[in-house]
Amino acid sequence: MTDAIDSEQRLVLVTGPSGAGRSTAIRTLEDAGYETIDNMPLGLLERLFAGPLTRPMALGVDTRNRDFSPQALLETLDQLRDLPGLSPELLFLDCHQDVLMRRYNETRRRHPMAPDTSPREGIEREFAMLQLVRDMADVLIDTSSLSPHELRASVEKWFANPGRQSLALTIQSFSYKRALPQVADLVFDCRFLRNPHWIENLRPLTGLDSLVGEYVSEDEHFAPFTERLMGMVEMLLPAYIGEGRSHMVITFGCTGGKHRSVFIAETVAQALAQQGWQVSIRHRELNKFATLSGKNRPDVLDGEAKA
Repeated sequence: MTDAIDSEQRLVLVTGPSGAGRSTAIRTLEDAGYETIDNMPLGLLERLFAGPLTRPMALGVDTRNRDFSPQALLETLDQLRDLPGLSPELLFLDCHQDVLMRRYNETRRRHPMAPDTSPREGIEREFAMLQLVRDMADVLIDTSSLSPHELRASVEKWFANPGRQSLALTIQSFSYKRALPQVADLVFDCRFLRNPHWIENLRPLTGLDSLVGEYVSEDEHFAPFTERLMGMVEMLLPAYIGEGRSHMVITFGCTGGKHRSVFIAETVAQALAQQGWQVSIRHRELNKFATLSGKNRPDVLDGEAKA
């Protein structure tokens, strides 16, 4: 990465033949923190950049746009390179024609450049139109033999901020009385642990209080549960990243969502933060939120915990 790119805001123009994976690339860049707009008419770009960018941007541009032409795209790219504080790059997603033909046959979609004839005719027209753009690309990724996960990894390699954690983690506690969270990847029931609710001096407290934590952690099942739980989570997180996941929600429930689930959620979140993961914590029934920033992973931005 050059100093110029480091000091300027990145702008990625994503193009290529229809069916080559542009939508996957756009979603990957969005997950990587880019502001994204797909099918952006070239004539609107001047208005879009009238003010400064607050974060990197990715624009999907293709032959479906009414004002698209190879010459117009390259002229627009030259104009963008003259704008101060902007570092535009052209990403071209390439693919063999036979592979594109197979993809169209599998999905039974019409080609945008040949809606009333064979997709092969549209593919050939589009290839001829895009040849000049392909030759001028800053980054070219051939998707012919790539799975969607492999394409995501390739786009992240070129354009993701190395200081950004690739998997967003949320740890949440909840009460079974108020039903399961609407969004949850992993759900763990903590009701097998002894309940502080039945201890008079602990009842008004929460799992955020040390006395409650001491009481729950003295349960004979607590240590083996958390040990096995962390082993499973530590195995799953890299596997989910490898599958292209960008967000994971791990939830812990107990009867009232006030004591046991809160303490377990805090324990797991703290352990993951110590390993370097940036973790968002939500205690649903307490209406409390926090963020713990990982300290040990080089690919995580440092920061202080905030409520």
